[in-house]
Amino acid sequence: MFRSHYPARSGAMFMTTAKVQKDSVRRLSTLAVVFGALVLSSVSVAVESADPLPSWTDGDTKTAIKHFVRDVTNESGADFVPPAQRIAVFDNDGTLWSETPWVQGLFLVQQLRNAVARHPSLAEEMSYKAAMENDRQFFAEGGIAVILAAIKSIVVELTREEFDAEVREFFATARHPVLNVPYSHIIYQPAIELLEFLKANGFRTFICSGGGADFMRVIASDFYGIEPDQVIGTSYKKELLIVDGKWELMSTQDLNPINNKDQKAINIDLHIGQRPLLVMGNAGGQGDIGMLRYSQGREGRSLQLVIDHNDDVREFAYAEDDNASLNAAKENDWIVISMKDDWAQIYPQGTQK
Repeated sequence: MFRSHYPARSGAMFMTTAKVQKDSVRRLSTLAVVFGALVLSSVSVAVESADPLPSWTDGDTKTAIKHFVRDVTNESGADFVPPAQRIAVFDNDGTLWSETPWVQGLFLVQQLRNAVARHPSLAEEMSYKAAMENDRQFFAEGGIAVILAAIKSIVVELTREEFDAEVREFFATARHPVLNVPYSHIIYQPAIELLEFLKANGFRTFICSGGGADFMRVIASDFYGIEPDQVIGTSYKKELLIVDGKWELMSTQDLNPINNKDQKAINIDLHIGQRPLLVMGNAGGQGDIGMLRYSQGREGRSLQLVIDHNDDVREFAYAEDDNASLNAAKENDWIVISMKDDWAQIYPQGTQK
């Protein structure tokens, strides 16, 4: 008969051991649940306490923007706006990046130089000669009209791919004449944060600018996270032609209406089909008043923001001669963003005037 070398264990001993094991497992499970809850709670608090607008100074302007977004996204609130109607439209020059100097103007001058490389005889013509000699005074006195008149003869030469390549080459090499940084570094950090905050809350973000639509579409995604189909701007009339055996949309020498002032509202309706819930522009040429008014005509809650370029230390201070944009803001209760007081940081880290 087989006999165990181990002492016999009573039923009571087995019961006690099983109970201890069961209690230990229960305690460990409880601790795991409590620990998990604490971790999740900490993450939740961190997410809720994270400031979506860290480059904005704490104050009335920042609070008004955050409260507006909170109210229009609160499904149980009186001001709730469905995601399909959460349209935010931003001007570009002076609103998303610095417009001193006008970046596309510098690119157009570069296009004149590129044209001389293709057609050396152009170097004898005044505008092209000024471009080659970097004669800023000539273009300052003549303004955009001089550049557009000269550029007319060369816009018809480039396919869309060729034009895009010139834009990319410009941004890969050009630097701001005062700040000495690439143009990707003169975007406004607070504006980028606002774009991201709005997108995180179900807004679709658009650019509506007097600048060239084709020009902005090349860099809008990389600079602002705004895709090409959400960029509205000035454009040349185009025609569909066969070029080297391939159908191409080629620019003509005729411009469509300049996308500025009231034309911005017209083109917003044409491209988007509804009034924006939020519009942000700036005081610097009266160009944004039309779309700000158009947004305010929306039924229900809306928000209009106007940047005041009043910080000559960190950026470039300027104002309209008649103060039209700031006067319109006062008359219509639009929020004026003081660059000096409302923005703790203007450019991305590392860019300083």
